[in-house]
Amino acid sequence: MNGSRNTFRPLAWIGGMLGGCLVALLVLPLVALVAMTSPSQIFTAASHPMFAPALWLSLKTTSISLLVIGVLGTPLAWWLATSRRRLARVVSLLVELPVVVPPAVIGVALLMTFGRQGLLGGVLAELGVSVVFTTTAVILAQVVVAAPFYIKAAASAFVEVDPELLTVARSLGATPAQAIARVALPMAWPGLFAGASVAWARALGEFGATLLFAGNMMGKTQTMPLAIFGALEVDVQLAIVFSLLLVALGALLLGALQYVATMNARDRASLP
Repeated sequence: MNGSRNTFRPLAWIGGMLGGCLVALLVLPLVALVAMTSPSQIFTAASHPMFAPALWLSLKTTSISLLVIGVLGTPLAWWLATSRRRLARVVSLLVELPVVVPPAVIGVALLMTFGRQGLLGGVLAELGVSVVFTTTAVILAQVVVAAPFYIKAAASAFVEVDPELLTVARSLGATPAQAIARVALPMAWPGLFAGASVAWARALGEFGATLLFAGNMMGKTQTMPLAIFGALEVDVQLAIVFSLLLVALGALLLGALQYVATMNARDRASLP
């Protein structure tokens, strides 16, 4: 046994060094952001006229986007998890397509859908509705790019729900909707939370589709990533601090995910 371990030890060292290089590549840029920022610069950036509107718009639009994704995506995820039809596989492929499509392409596609000359442009114009370069456009862009992450995670969580528990709930008089609400959703909650968190992070960091479809107007369509883009043109230090804020939000999100995963593991370990 020891001889086999010694045989693979050089490979382990090589793998460790290669992996260490990748970890350094991932971590060093974040360390650079912290090293290039002082508390006084954070205070100065927080008082900049661009900061509060961009932060508020990001939080508002991503919250609305997450609500839309949850309301529309949860039933879809349940259907994808429980359906054995070929149509479900086709829909799953279509839902995941935005993940591999560049955000700039999504922005152009949204323009061709909701723009004045777009597929729905004429209908919207007759109704007096304008979508492009509005806050609504920001939300639509966020929903399109973030929804696949939630739906995929939610469907995977629903797959793990034991169908026999739903059958027991039905036998006790619960309707199908009640069985899902009282059994499936609580059991799948950790996966739903994880999917919602990743979707929220993706919406918060959305840039390309938002820029092309909604523009970069302060207080109206300028989210934090767009504010960073605008700050780079006038004050690099301001862009650094804005970037550091998004890193901090991401760290809080990862901490929350880790906490939920730990609590879920403890609950499962406590089961007989």
